Order: sequence, then structure tokens, then C-alpha cells
Amino acid sequence: MSTTTSNDEDPREPNNCPPLTLNPDLSTERSKATFNPLAITNFIDGSPSATSKRRLLESWIIRDPTGIFSNDDNNYLHRNERHTRALAKFVRLIELCRAAGIGMKHLEGEIIASPEFVTLVNAISDDPFPTSLHWVMFVPNILTLCDAEQQAEWLPLCRDWKMIGCYAQTELGHGSNIRALETTATFLKEADGAAPGGEWVVNSPTLTSTKFWPGTLGKTANHAMVIARLIDGNGQDHGIHNFLVPLRSMDNHTLLPGVETGDIGPKIGYNNMDNGFARFDNVKIPRRNMAMRFAMVDEDGNYKKLAVGGSRKNADDITMMQVRAYIIHSSNDALAMACTIAIRYSTIRRQGYNADNNNEIQVLDYRQQQYRLLPLLAASYAIFFSGKHVLARLKDIENQLVSGSAAITKTVVGDIHATTSALKSYCTSFTADGIEDCRKACGGHGFLVSSGLVELSNTYLQSCTVEGDNYMLPQQVVKVLLKLVGAMQSGDNRLLNDHKGTDMEYLIAPLATLMKQNGGMLPNKSSFVFPTTKGNAQDFLDIATIMKAFQHRSACLLLDVAMQLHSDTAKSSAQKAWNDSLLHMARASRAHASYILLRDFYEGLKEEERKASGSCLGPKEIQVLSQCLTLLGLYWMDQNLDDFLQNQSIAPASIPHLRQAILDVMTILRPNAVSLCDARDYSDFRLKSALGKYDGDVYPAIMESARRDPLNQKSDDGGVGMGYDESLKKLIVGGVGEYKKGLSGTMSRL
Repeated sequence: MSTTTSNDEDPREPNNCPPLTLNPDLSTERSKATFNPLAITNFIDGSPSATSKRRLLESWIIRDPTGIFSNDDNNYLHRNERHTRALAKFVRLIELCRAAGIGMKHLEGEIIASPEFVTLVNAISDDPFPTSLHWVMFVPNILTLCDAEQQAEWLPLCRDWKMIGCYAQTELGHGSNIRALETTATFLKEADGAAPGGEWVVNSPTLTSTKFWPGTLGKTANHAMVIARLIDGNGQDHGIHNFLVPLRSMDNHTLLPGVETGDIGPKIGYNNMDNGFARFDNVKIPRRNMAMRFAMVDEDGNYKKLAVGGSRKNADDITMMQVRAYIIHSSNDALAMACTIAIRYSTIRRQGYNADNNNEIQVLDYRQQQYRLLPLLAASYAIFFSGKHVLARLKDIENQLVSGSAAITKTVVGDIHATTSALKSYCTSFTADGIEDCRKACGGHGFLVSSGLVELSNTYLQSCTVEGDNYMLPQQVVKVLLKLVGAMQSGDNRLLNDHKGTDMEYLIAPLATLMKQNGGMLPNKSSFVFPTTKGNAQDFLDIATIMKAFQHRSACLLLDVAMQLHSDTAKSSAQKAWNDSLLHMARASRAHASYILLRDFYEGLKEEERKASGSCLGPKEIQVLSQCLTLLGLYWMDQNLDDFLQNQSIAPASIPHLRQAILDVMTILRPNAVSLCDARDYSDFRLKSALGKYDGDVYPAIMESARRDPLNQKSDDGGVGMGYDESLKKLIVGGVGEYKKGLSGTMSRL
């Protein structure tokens, strides 16, 4: 199969070009664009050739002759059928990858390490595959935590899909609190009856120790990377470690002795995935099935930490943070798809009449609809920039850890941990709420599953909980940021120097000023006051000034937490003081995340400006994206106005100017709204939406979806539906419900 095509072609579409017949409203919207949407598409993909390649790969899925990738019937299938069909889709995907030689050139046949694999998985546009945790968590754990000999044994089996694994950490009674996990792996010496070299005996000692929720665990995986308490040969508990535990036979997939696994049952979404439970009853595994890159247990049961670059904790943390970073980055797509559906539909849907009483008004022309949707579209671009930045930074840190670089200090690891925790919490909550707002913005038709927004929302919702609950993560963020406050209070210049180049470096200058001027008073008053030199909306249109306000908001809220903790700890226990500060921590974490998002968006555009002709983005594209950035900053300021009023960085008299500025920027962006959605280049196949079709042919698509419903398909030639003969006929014809005057019932009266 070829993987090249021209950038001005779209092999996903018939005749290699977009539909020629378009809804006139959408055609008009596209004609108003002040920029080239394809230039932004190329930038997001990385280059024009990357766009061409992605489109070609997507066409393999859309035009696959087997038809297995069709999602047309998804809304009408039971989850058992969705699960088994998803397995069939995945097997076909692997067949395509092998036929095309994906992963063969430089990756020794490892499909999942190739960017083409990621593109194809996204193109299939279904709930995650039942196999997903194999490449998201299982293989990365082997690469990060297992030694060279273990990798040499297990990675070829993973590559060839003989070994399919999952990551089994969460337990029925314990989620994020890994210190409380109860599953045990106890070392048994050869002298005590173990196989030569010794064995681990894995047990689930209580009901609450049952592994519960891991994806791929229920029915798909034949191995699991089990997180268990390591009990050495001397009976000493060394805390949690990773163990490769076979679950099922690699010959016929039957469960192995002592292993019980199953699916946990229907969920709000994600129902292709067999999230599972597992219990272990004296399951024996070889000594070498313990991940042994950073620690090992010898044949006599003695535990020993190994001197290698980095540390096991750092390696564990990086793996976890990488998953969070992928969640952050994927949020931009989920939110952008929802915006594409809602904004396209809002240009087609008309409601109410103009002053002439003859022409209906486009819903997107209503200001409240613009306020609902345009900032969400802007945020999708901001999340793209931050997701890209975080993934690149984590990759660099991982490489340096593997090489044993001393440049990766505790401060650096703590900083990226705070960043990924803050962004994961903020971006996923914002995106989940944003998708739901897009659904509501589509009115009654948004309630249809055929809108595409229902499944998009239900599938995405798990992101708010997985890899750290969004209400718990702010504690981890603030723990790290408070160390910076402590370093400043102590005057430790060495520690402060460690913060240079980190994501929290921006806090140093405003914190220093706050500590000097406020004298311990709560709440902290910002040293920065939004300038009002013009006395109108123009005061709020400078993005550098907006970002400065967000810096000071973050610093004030963080110092509020530090001072509140100090004050409360003097009057009560440290635990109570911490608990009473949790709401303040959530605000501080949101402030930190929103500043990082604005900064990454801003710096990303500046970087493209510096590249000049070397960038896919020209001046017009940078201009429209800068307008998105400005709108997003103003929107978040308006939504969190209490923070800015509390720290007095915005005067109450300036609020009308802020809100007028929002109206002004929305007016500028309104003609570009549809084209900013088009720039994301989502095919109709991927959107799966009757409302968000590229050609705008919405109402026929809604009717076609309605007619496909099995309730209609299973009617007879006369239109009689299911349930009539069995039930409804008894009412209408049989007289079950007839009122017969003068007759009393035979049942006892209530």
C-alpha cells in the first residue's frame, strides 16, 4: 500500500475531493474566512505532507472493502456486539498494518510504536479498542520498569500479539491511594517448595483487594502487569512493585489456575472496552516475573535496590504522567469535534425572525450562542498547544532519565508532575462540560444519539476520573507549588535556581512582590492592577496584559493557600488544616492550569511567527488564532471574575469594559467560526454526526438515522411495530382498558 498523496487531494472522499453540493449557509460561511483553513490543518499535522499522509491512512479505514469499520449501526448494537465487533475491527487493523509494512522500516515490526498506528486508531473513530491498554500502559511498563533480559523475552511476544496485556493497579476498595493496595506477591524459596530459583505467590487476600476497573482485563488480556505489595523471602513488606502475571493460556485463552477475571458490567460509555475485575488465589509466577530494572529479589529471597540511572519512582511517575499527557492532548480533539458539530449546525439551524419578519435568524448569530461555543473552540486550540508541549517535555525527561542525566532533579520531576496533574484535572473537566454545552447548544436534536454528541460525551466522561480524580489532583499540584513558596520564604537560592526553566518559574516574581507588600493579610492583594488608560474595551484587548493578570491571580491564590495552612495549623491539626484548605487548593490549581494553557498558546504562536516562511502558518492564520487566544483569556477572566475581584487586579468599574471586549472579539471571530472548525479536518466518518456533516445536509441525515432504528426496521408492511400483538392490541382491540359502568372489580380495594 502507498502512503503518499497530494496535499490538494482528499482520498477520504469520493472522487478525491470534498462534496460539491453544499448547504448554502455553510458555503456562505466558508466564503467569509479571512485565512486558509488548510494552512492550520497542515500546522496541526506537522506539515502538508503529513496532512496528505493522514488523509490517505484515514481513507484505508473509510474505504476498506470488508466494511468492518463501518459505524453506521453502532447506536443500535448491544454492548456484547459492540465489544466483539471492536475486536474484529482491531484484528483487521493489524492485518492492514502488516500488509502496509507499518513498523517494519525502523521499528523492527513494532506496529504500536509507529505514528501511522496512532493515526489509524483515531481514524476508526469508535470507542477505544478492548486491546487499548496493551499499548497505552502494558508495553510502556515493560519498557520502563523491566531489565534488558526481561524486555528481550517479552517485547517480541507483545510485538507479535501473542502476549496481550493490561495494567492492573486499581482495586475494588482502593483507587488513587496506591499505598493502601492489598494485593500481595510473596516470595517462596525453592527450599520451601517453589520451582527452581524461587517463585512469587500472588494473592487477593480480601474482597476489597480485587483488581477492579483495569481496561482490557475482563476478557481480552492474557497477561497483566499487576501492582502488588512485595513480601520478600524474609517476610518483609517492601511496598508496591510490578509483577507480570499470566492470566490466560496463550494457546486457547482459558483462565489459568487460581485466576478469576471478568467484565465489570455496563458503564455510561466506553462499552467496547472490557474493564475488568481479577482475583488471585495462590497464583505462582517465576521469580523473574518481577519487574527488575530498579530492584530485584535473589533466589534466597533477599531484596535489593539496583543502581541504575533515574529511580523506580521517577520511572513509575513518568509512565503515569505520559498517560495523563495523552489524556490532556486527546481533550483537544474531543472538544474540537463537539465544537465542529455544534457550530456547523448552528449556522444551518434558524430560529426566530429578523426585523423584516421574513428571514429566520441563524442560531450562531445570537450572542449567547457565540458565548457558549466560540470560547470552547478557542480552548480546543489552546489545549492542542499545551498537549503538544507537555508530550515533548515528558519525552525529553524520559530520555534523560534513561541516560542517567543529572539534569533531571526532583524539582524538574515535581514540576512536570504538577503541570500534568493541573492540566489533566482542568482540561478534562472543561472538555467534559464543554461537550455537554455543545450538545445543549444544538437544542432538541442535540438529544438525539445521531447528533454524535451523546456518544462523544459518554465516551469522554471517564477522562475526568481515570489516572487521578479531578477533585483529588489539585492537592498534588499545590504540594509541589508550596515547595516553591517555601524556597522563597527561606531564601534558598539553590532551590530557586532549580526552578529556572520550569513551568512554575513565572510565579517567582509576583510571589516575591506579594510577600513584601501584603504583610500576612488574607486574601492577598495583587501587585498588578489591570490598566484602564483608555477607559473602554480597548483596555482588555492586549494579550500580554491579560496573561499578566492570570500570573498574578495564580500567585495570589497560591499564597492564600500557604498562609491559610500556616494560620490553621497553629490552631488545629495539620490534617484538619489541609482538609479545610482543599477548596482553596482547587482554585489555585485551576489558576495554574489556565495560565499554562494561555502561555503555551501564546508562545506557540510566537514560535511560528519567528519561523516566518518556515511555518505552515502565515500572518492571517496567526492573526485568527491570536484572536482565539484573546477571546479565551477574556472568557476565563469573566468566568472566574470573583478571583480577580478578590485580589483587586480588576476594578468593578472595569467589568463592563471586559464584557464589551468579549463582544468585540466574538464579532471579529464570528465570520471565521466554521472555517476554524474545518481546519481541524475531521471527516464525516470520524464525526459520526447527522448534525455536523461537512456538506450541511442535516435534515435528510436525521431522517435517515431515524428510519434505520430497529424499532422502525422491524415493523411489518402495514407499519405495525413490535409489541402490538403481544400487548398494545389488548388495549385497543381486546378491551382490557374499557370502563364498564356498574361493574365492580373483584380485587380488594386499596
